[in-house]
Amino acid sequence: MFISSAFAQTAAPAAASGDMLSSLTSMAPLVLMFVVLYFIMIRPQMKRQKEQRNMLAALAKGDEVATSGGVLGRITKIGDTQLSLEIAAGVEVQLQRSAVVQVLPKGTLK
Repeated sequence: MFISSAFAQTAAPAAASGDMLSSLTSMAPLVLMFVVLYFIMIRPQMKRQKEQRNMLAALAKGDEVATSGGVLGRITKIGDTQLSLEIAAGVEVQLQRSAVVQVLPKGTLK
């Protein structure tokens, strides 16, 4: 009635592109938040996991290690999923490889 049909048809695509631009602008903070989250939390965690996997793969007989329970010892036998750890003279315990959290420098244990 008040707007001719020709004017209404030409105005509709312009309004749609404006709506799309405003929706993209409103999503920008959310996308930025995910990017920051990736670089601050996810990427460093993946790096630590990779370092842990490499450390566990490189374990060898004679290495001095610390376990997640706080036990220190020297590796005497090593298998695919388990290892034997000498924690005192003549005292050996069997552990899963994943229990090792740190390889100690040689000579740490006496």
